[in-house]
Amino acid sequence: MATEKISVSLSSSLMRFIETYKNTHQHKSRSQVIETALQLLQQQELEAAYREANQEIDPDWEVTVADGLANETW
Repeated sequence: MATEKISVSLSSSLMRFIETYKNTHQHKSRSQVIETALQLLQQQELEAAYREANQEIDPDWEVTVADGLANETW
């Protein structure tokens, strides 16, 4: 996997959290902790998008799908 290096500024409390998390979860680096956090955030955003798309279901489509025609009719 190709990686890119960035620089970020974080509060000292977040840096302590990252270091503690790294040590307690056997991560190799701070970067790995941040990558894990961003993957979770990405997953959360994707789940929200799926929930939103699910709300866009057209009730008229459900009626059409259940119109009584069976596959054998075709």
